[in-house]
Amino acid sequence: MRIIKSLFLLIAVCSCITVSAQKEITLEGIWKYYQFVPSYIRGFESMPNSDYYTVKDMVSISKHSFETGKEIEEILSNNMLKKASDGKLTINDIDEYTFDNSCKKILLSTEGESIYRRSTRSNFYVYDLTTNKLMPLADPEKGKINFADFSADGSKVAFVRDYNLFYTDLSTGKETQITFDGKENEIRNGWADWVYEEELSQAQYFCWSPDGSKLAFLRFDESQVKEFSMTIWGELYPEEYKYKYPKAGEDNSVVDIFVYDVKANKCEKLNFPHEDCYFPRIYWLDNSTDLIVLKMNRLQNKVEFYRCNTLNGSKEVVLTDENKCWIDITDNYYFLNDNKTVIFLSERSGYRHIYKAEFGKTPVQLTSGNYEVASICAIDFPKKTIFYLSNEVAVPNQDLFSINFDGKKKKMLTDGTGWNEPTFNSNAHFYCNQYSNANTPPVFTLHNASGKKLYTIEDNEAFKAKMQSYNFTSKDLFTFTTSEGVELNGWMMKPADFNPNKKYPVLMYVYGGPETPQVLNSYDDPLNYVWYQMLCQKGYIVACVDGRGTGRKGDAFTKVIYKQMGKCEAIDQIEAAKYFQSLPYVDKDRVGIWGWSFGGYLSALSMFKGDGTFKMAISVAPVTNWRYYDNIYTERYLQKPQDNPSGYDDNSPCFFADQLEGNYLLIHGTADDNVHFQNAIDLVTQLNKANKQYEMFFYPNKNHSIYGGNTRLHLYYKLTNFILENL
Repeated sequence: MRIIKSLFLLIAVCSCITVSAQKEITLEGIWKYYQFVPSYIRGFESMPNSDYYTVKDMVSISKHSFETGKEIEEILSNNMLKKASDGKLTINDIDEYTFDNSCKKILLSTEGESIYRRSTRSNFYVYDLTTNKLMPLADPEKGKINFADFSADGSKVAFVRDYNLFYTDLSTGKETQITFDGKENEIRNGWADWVYEEELSQAQYFCWSPDGSKLAFLRFDESQVKEFSMTIWGELYPEEYKYKYPKAGEDNSVVDIFVYDVKANKCEKLNFPHEDCYFPRIYWLDNSTDLIVLKMNRLQNKVEFYRCNTLNGSKEVVLTDENKCWIDITDNYYFLNDNKTVIFLSERSGYRHIYKAEFGKTPVQLTSGNYEVASICAIDFPKKTIFYLSNEVAVPNQDLFSINFDGKKKKMLTDGTGWNEPTFNSNAHFYCNQYSNANTPPVFTLHNASGKKLYTIEDNEAFKAKMQSYNFTSKDLFTFTTSEGVELNGWMMKPADFNPNKKYPVLMYVYGGPETPQVLNSYDDPLNYVWYQMLCQKGYIVACVDGRGTGRKGDAFTKVIYKQMGKCEAIDQIEAAKYFQSLPYVDKDRVGIWGWSFGGYLSALSMFKGDGTFKMAISVAPVTNWRYYDNIYTERYLQKPQDNPSGYDDNSPCFFADQLEGNYLLIHGTADDNVHFQNAIDLVTQLNKANKQYEMFFYPNKNHSIYGGNTRLHLYYKLTNFILENL
């Protein structure tokens, strides 16, 4: 017995030595030197109409086989590009590249300048692989351009410059201007206004017809939309930056849809009256005559599909999708080459599923069950096979399936153990899959359409060894049931040397916004994941719970927040905190919460409404009053403030500032174009009025992401120190 005790003592001592000797994660390692970023496949592009893909590294763009993963040839090298550009360009200068459909030309973008979330201004060049010649797409003296896009035959490229639409004929180099009325903060042709770009997830609003004879585009007249201004600091007299931002209940841009005929050099406007509505997507049918226009009402619970004949001007509604709450606009609309059938996603059954509809007829449901289809990845049209992602196996998972056009022969192509993100080639014969789970960094593999693994491109074994050397703890998934009988999903990370007989503080991370779950069986948000590992090394438990509204469980779970956004979400975060407090190894007096954007909003609201549940909260870039946020997002969930004032005010942190108990830190960028600094100012005003003590920090001239230079490192020092000192 004495020998056994001694052995246990020796094991315990060795364990302590191992833990104490583990490598220490530092903020500099995370945010300055980026030591903890797994390997990804950079510059991966599936080549059009082929079974090949390309990869861009520092010195070349190389062609590879999907079937074997082997390099076939070097398509574009540094020497080739230098020679063609007289030494002005290298492969490393290329931000993005795309091939034309024949794979004989490459469109290269350089010197990109980010504008908003999905828009960038760049210099563009076309490299001809048959002649090894390079030409600028447009006159560089006239400035950078946006959204360069090949026509289907590769003979022309359309683009936007200074809010006007142009195209260049690549055979002659001639540039043709299509519109002439573009003007900042007034008229935008082919380029979405701010709120369309942010909330309808698309910035480019022009598209070529399949035969290259026409261009359809949206014209945004934002002249009557109210402006928001931000002060940009740094000069003797600071600059005032102004742009159009329609807040909840305010007027939107007036949108018209035009079709430009290349041969006739003429624009014709489609006959849509000016209504209080949105046109979120346009698509050409295969016949290059009919344009499909999606029209959505302002409440965003009804979408009509209009088929517009561009020759005679006629139009008709061929499909309607409705929901009692809201409809999400996606890019999951696939129109068949019969010019009369569409495959799309809808929540009309209460869960998001795949439907096939012949124009004018009742849609046929192809998938069904108490799970959700996340997206359609690809379609093999000749074989009438749809490839899609869903969480049928488990709510936090994402698996790849295939199914026929008739809803039969469903097949699961992945193993149901984690998260899959496949990228298919254009004919859907092969795909590159990115697999991960909560504790495994991405693994990239090539597969054929039946799901058979052909080759591993990147296994991240070196990064896994680094995780082990730093003694990373596991992220464990769990569920619990609230006092209201709602089952919620969560994850928890405990210190590597966790002792169930000790009491630990808990830091909760929350986002909590509509249909944005954070409890996923994937290696997501890798840098914050390592930051949480660092906090675990310092003796904290880090956890996250997806409350109602976050999605993946059907309309009943997701849309309970309708017209009362924030109410159920805050209740669920408070319930989660109380669940953690009930655990025997948690110090119930040391539970904190933090979040960014919607998560910053929910952190503040949960703390203010929590009646002392939280010892500490941090809000980064939070909305504090939904009346200040943009109209598409806010009205989707709350309707107009004129029609639902209580929905806006009953869950605004500004109106609960007098209930603050505990330590609170508010952080915001002064040049946040998304969630305006105005939100922070108003919350501070209310906290001051209530004589509440708090801390605030702002980042001059930084937007919603708060990055650039030393900013992220500084920010995470601020977050970390506040946690260590107050939790």
